[in-house]
Amino acid sequence: MTYVIGETCIDVKDKSCVEVCPVDCIIGADEDRMLFIDPQECIDCGACVDPCPVDAIYAEEDLPAEWTAYTAINKLYFANADEARAQVDAKTPAAAPPG
Repeated sequence: MTYVIGETCIDVKDKSCVEVCPVDCIIGADEDRMLFIDPQECIDCGACVDPCPVDAIYAEEDLPAEWTAYTAINKLYFANADEARAQVDAKTPAAAPPG
């Protein structure tokens, strides 16, 4: 199994999880609205869970039912980042700029 980052990371990207990951499998480019865990690299250690201030990280089997799509989105990011970004935007549209 792997850990998965879910919806509450969107537009937060705190990166506390990145700092504690022993295998550097948590990625997020500047243009990404959230961070992603590479399921091929994740060693299922759980070190990333507690530092997350928005409770966005779960073991795949414990992911809330309404977030199950994020398992595929996290995996997709490492094959096709643009499509993963589009799926994130489809699930939770970006807020309109003020004004």
